[in-house]
Amino acid sequence: MTHVLRITALACAAVLTAAAADNQLTAQEKSAGWRLMFDGKTYAGWEDPARKVPPDNGFTIEDGCIKSLPHQTLNQDLFTTALYGDFEMEFDWKISPGGNSGVKYRIQDRVMLADEKPGQKFEDRVNASMKNRRKDRPAKGQEYVIGFEYQVLDNAKNPDALRGTNHQAGALYDMLSPLKDATKPVGEFNHSRLVVKGDAVEHWLNGVKVVDGSLNAPEVAKGSAARWGADSQVYELLVKHPKKECQISIQNHGSDAWFKNLKIRKL
Repeated sequence: MTHVLRITALACAAVLTAAAADNQLTAQEKSAGWRLMFDGKTYAGWEDPARKVPPDNGFTIEDGCIKSLPHQTLNQDLFTTALYGDFEMEFDWKISPGGNSGVKYRIQDRVMLADEKPGQKFEDRVNASMKNRRKDRPAKGQEYVIGFEYQVLDNAKNPDALRGTNHQAGALYDMLSPLKDATKPVGEFNHSRLVVKGDAVEHWLNGVKVVDGSLNAPEVAKGSAARWGADSQVYELLVKHPKKECQISIQNHGSDAWFKNLKIRKL
């Protein structure tokens, strides 16, 4: 190999290495307006679970990933401290066998649920909690997030996938189905891209655009009415989604799930 070719090869290798580094931005990404959402080491930019009272034990930072944990005492998401309107977001994720998680955006509300009553449907519990909000932060219970969800799932083993394609990985959960199953095998990292501009949303999964739709699509109203009831506050918020500057969250759905390389740019 000539001296020039050797230098060229080394330069190419350096570029590839830089592009592959976890939880970092390239110079090109920085100049294009991308910002890291996770530095790989701390909860900077997120509501720190350890600082809540009582503390949240549903997340940890492990091997450069935000990891959701099963068996949390108080079930709640991990929320950004910043608000976002129109944005483009990318993230890598992997899920445990049979696992379920997600990324929620255009979050309209979050409510601490009332204590569960025997035989009570989950949706009825949420609706009742919206009408009569509890003011405490219990040591045990659940906070529910009302917003739109990029579904993260093991399509093969999680029973939610059998309820319909609009519950499978990459879906706008309960509303718009992915055009195809573009997931990698469980245990491997998937790459996701989420674009939200006005009412338009795009969900990408491993380079495939799996959802191209609108938050005002008929499926949003249909799915919301079927689940929550057309006279509920949850339906009203999802169908009208009045808040445009909102938090983004990583969902804890009682499964081991890993997230890294989270980055965002405002549009």
